[in-house]
Amino acid sequence: MTELGSTTRWFNDISIDDVAQVGGKNASLGEMYRELAGQGVRVPNGFATTAAAYRQFLEINDLEDKIRVLLDGWDRADVDDLVARSETIRSLIFASRLPDGLVADVTAAYAELSAKAGVPEVDVAVRSSATAEDLPEASFAGQQETFLMVHGVANVLNSLLRCYASLFTARAVNYRQDMGIDQLDVALSAGIQQMVPFRPRNERGHVHPRHRHRLRRRRLRDRDLGPWGEHRSRARRS
Repeated sequence: MTELGSTTRWFNDISIDDVAQVGGKNASLGEMYRELAGQGVRVPNGFATTAAAYRQFLEINDLEDKIRVLLDGWDRADVDDLVARSETIRSLIFASRLPDGLVADVTAAYAELSAKAGVPEVDVAVRSSATAEDLPEASFAGQQETFLMVHGVANVLNSLLRCYASLFTARAVNYRQDMGIDQLDVALSAGIQQMVPFRPRNERGHVHPRHRHRLRRRRLRDRDLGPWGEHRSRARRS
């Protein structure tokens, strides 16, 4: 695999010691890939954006001061007040641009991941991984977004932006406040990992994940399937 830029890291370059750079979830994924792939366990490959990339995103869009102002003095007894402030912060994030270096690195890594999968654009999961996850005194699991069956680099980048925004849902903001954690001390990494499709056996009806309205019924044999269970013809992809 080619060496990535400073904003992204391949799973095989990540260990459990990298929580500060890629969050708890991605550090665990990297450790699993490094330790199990060499033992013949097929762990889907992927890469992670770094906490440094997230902080650069905040910096180039002048978001830190805006976020602090919006969260200053919110009435903790007023849920609607927090929800409104949270929505404004996420709107600012959605309207912001990703750093050019991050876009270039994600585009290059996604292209290489697709090439290794043998397809022009591989389906991936884009998962949030906060640097404060799995602390002994706090649990942040499930507070940030995950997106499945993401197809194409434009959608990957959009999902990355949505992961960033999910760090400021009303639930996440309120929990950090409860735990006494500064709202901007937590950074976010996103893990982009190849999806493993369902592998059908013999003849059965199943719904294609991208065309749920089409019920497909056909007989598939093991020799028709790729290494992760994809149908080799890749027919009628869209």
